Amino acid sequence: MITTWPAPAKLNLFLYITGRRPDGYHNLQTLFQFLDYGDTLHITPDQSGVISLLTPVAGVPDAQNLIVRAAELLKNAAQRSHSLPKNAGAQISIVKKLPMGGGLGGGSSNAATILVALNYLWQCGLTPDELANLGLQLGADVPVFVKGFAAFAEGVGEQLQPALPDEKWYLVAHPGVSISTPEVFNDPALTRDTPLRDLATLLRAPFSNDCEAVVRKRFREVDALVSWLLEYAPSRLTGTGACVFAEFDTESAARQVLELAPKGIRGFVARGVNVSPLQRTLSKRPATA
Repeated sequence: MITTWPAPAKLNLFLYITGRRPDGYHNLQTLFQFLDYGDTLHITPDQSGVISLLTPVAGVPDAQNLIVRAAELLKNAAQRSHSLPKNAGAQISIVKKLPMGGGLGGGSSNAATILVALNYLWQCGLTPDELANLGLQLGADVPVFVKGFAAFAEGVGEQLQPALPDEKWYLVAHPGVSISTPEVFNDPALTRDTPLRDLATLLRAPFSNDCEAVVRKRFREVDALVSWLLEYAPSRLTGTGACVFAEFDTESAARQVLELAPKGIRGFVARGVNVSPLQRTLSKRPATA
């Protein structure tokens, strides 16, 4: 039986880089919120023993695709604990809405949805913390998608503290370029010494993104898009980009601005939500044995 699972987008409502670690990774302080918009995964569990991705991504071998890697990671972990038979398999397809290299967490969200959905469908019995730890092997953003609640994140993004930011409406716009996260984090001009602050202090201060100056300098398309959106509402980069978002109090206000978008700009309007659509979907499914 085919089952349907959401893989929502995320926004970094703010993103500050507080230092660089000896291993080359960066310490962050960021506020994650989900959008009621994203990719959709269709999953059919079977007894073939094989993970089949029916909608491969051009230029990305299945073995490197986060969807397949997440499924295999869960399968191996569950089989080591003897909670999953060797013949467990699945057929997976994806309806892709989120752009690659957009800063919306599409790949991480896909991986998290696979971990959560197959843990349920295969009845592996892993806890959310165990799934989050598996997800961290795939990417620093995967745990927040697994947990499914808006969060203040520290460390490389894996230390999560639940948060309740305002649930605004957002116009999310893509300038048509793809941005490599390592490219941004390796830029010598990147701010890496923003002072550590507690969440209460950060919530009182104007939100910003330490990656934005570097990205706007390197990508004139992003610079032009931020400049345009700032004419209408508070706007900034999400993650390392390329997507930019503007916040509004109402859906209609966001849609009015989207209608004015310059030629070539792709965008959508979505609600910020503190409980992930994936978490809501899971909570509505009957408990497994």
